[in-house]
Amino acid sequence: MLKQTPLNAAHRSMGAKMVDFGGWDMPVNYGSQIEEHHQVRADAGMFDVCHMLVVDVKGANVRGFLRKLVANNVDKLKLPGKALYSCMLNPEGGVIDDLIIYFLTEDWFRIVVNAGTAEKDLAWMQKQAEGRGLAITPRRDLAMIAVQGPHARARVWSAIPGAQAETEDLKPFNAVAFQKYFIARTGYTGEDGFEVILPATDAEAFWRLLATLGVKPIGLGARDTLRLEAGMNLYGQDMDETTNPLESGLAWTVDLNSERDFIGKPALQSRDINQQLVGLVLLDKGVLRAHQQVHTANGVGEITSGSFSPTLQQSIALARIPLGIAPGTEVEVEIRDKKLKAKVVNYPFARNGKALV
Repeated sequence: MLKQTPLNAAHRSMGAKMVDFGGWDMPVNYGSQIEEHHQVRADAGMFDVCHMLVVDVKGANVRGFLRKLVANNVDKLKLPGKALYSCMLNPEGGVIDDLIIYFLTEDWFRIVVNAGTAEKDLAWMQKQAEGRGLAITPRRDLAMIAVQGPHARARVWSAIPGAQAETEDLKPFNAVAFQKYFIARTGYTGEDGFEVILPATDAEAFWRLLATLGVKPIGLGARDTLRLEAGMNLYGQDMDETTNPLESGLAWTVDLNSERDFIGKPALQSRDINQQLVGLVLLDKGVLRAHQQVHTANGVGEITSGSFSPTLQQSIALARIPLGIAPGTEVEVEIRDKKLKAKVVNYPFARNGKALV
């Protein structure tokens, strides 16, 4: 049996095409994936992200535990509600998962982890926390709905009376608790908006209310093209336990400068990094897909994520290729035994409704 989110019945009543997504019964689209993509770039769309797991970590010196657990430095979290994006690494420097950490109080931090790695993450956290007297609690009583797009915040304010005063001045990567809602100015699309955590029992009513306010439901298909255009990594494709953040475009999330030790740090410091994650734009006709080989002057690489970009109207990709290949360089991608021309570019490809390359 596939796992279901609290919004399963709502998806079906709204005409969603449902698919098996890592063991979850999830909507891939509600009609046109391209239209859903443009809806988020131009207006507002909502995503069911209830399959992701909220984990609350409570107890004395949670900060000390997280200093060791993740590669980014939680000492950056000084104000309540401030969020931090980080990778959680294994001793070899491989990526167990990428996650978001919220600082609530010195004895309470909140972590949001990916659905496909949730059980693995939870087991790893609990193992690392042994003997520390911390309570690591998976909050399966909570649901999460992402509302994204240039009009997303205004629609959420209409749905939650009083929320505007509390969140209007909220900066990106910050959150605030308001009534039964935990409202974070975060997302996975490259657009403005909120990710709203709320009781699972209230999720469907909130989803349907947003729909009456003009927020269109968006499936996993458009979510993937939006995040790819925004240059955001997808766990399991752009990085995993066999790759490290330094060769996955995530060096900015790794703090190697402070004296703080963290799991995987010695491995990263001793490793020779000879690959980089870059953006590709296909110059010939075709579609870039994961695992296609990329031929460069310095050797062969591989596409990690690829798709047609509705915003750019051409095929784009993230690819792990040898170091020394600069933006603007032409490379060749092997597609069905043909080598097609592509150009290396800096990503993101699109954000805030506009093409950037």
